[in-house]
Amino acid sequence: MANPRSGILNLFLLAAVLIFASSVALASSDAPFLVAHKKVSLTRLKSGVERVSVSIDLYNEGSSTAYDVTMNDDSWSQDMFDLVSGRTSKTWEKLDGGSSASHSFVLESKTKGMFHGSPAVIKFRVPTKAALWEAYSTPILPIDVLADKPPEKKFEWRLLAKYGSLVSVLTLVGLFIYVIASPSKSSKKRR
Repeated sequence: MANPRSGILNLFLLAAVLIFASSVALASSDAPFLVAHKKVSLTRLKSGVERVSVSIDLYNEGSSTAYDVTMNDDSWSQDMFDLVSGRTSKTWEKLDGGSSASHSFVLESKTKGMFHGSPAVIKFRVPTKAALWEAYSTPILPIDVLADKPPEKKFEWRLLAKYGSLVSVLTLVGLFIYVIASPSKSSKKRR
């Protein structure tokens, strides 16, 4: 038969571990928590030239301030892209808890092909720690630079403007004829 003291001892140890884990979780929740979202869009200027617009949104989801925040996105190969505007790195003095920051830059393609970019690296300092902390942005999906794209079939708004009123009138007339021609429930004779 099991010793009742060992059950109480096990219960006491479990409670001590839970209290310790919750105190560690509460202490670590007072740190900055940086989340970065990287977005890319392509714009075709003319045949053989495509612009890549990169935007990185940085959010401090933690409750304390992150200091000396540095974002660096050096995954863009100089063999494939030229920097047109902005810089691929940015520094902020601090990012308060619950606040956000944004950075963007524009590149121009040199060559055709698939590009697989890596996440941007964010380094920041926490006042209670000596070492720099690191965070990464979301990665981007592979982009096909200067791809041969089939023409998009766009909705013709001018056709709607030209024939929309005619279609609506014909629909109303058809609905009116249907209502008049259909037998109603009250017109049936009861026997």
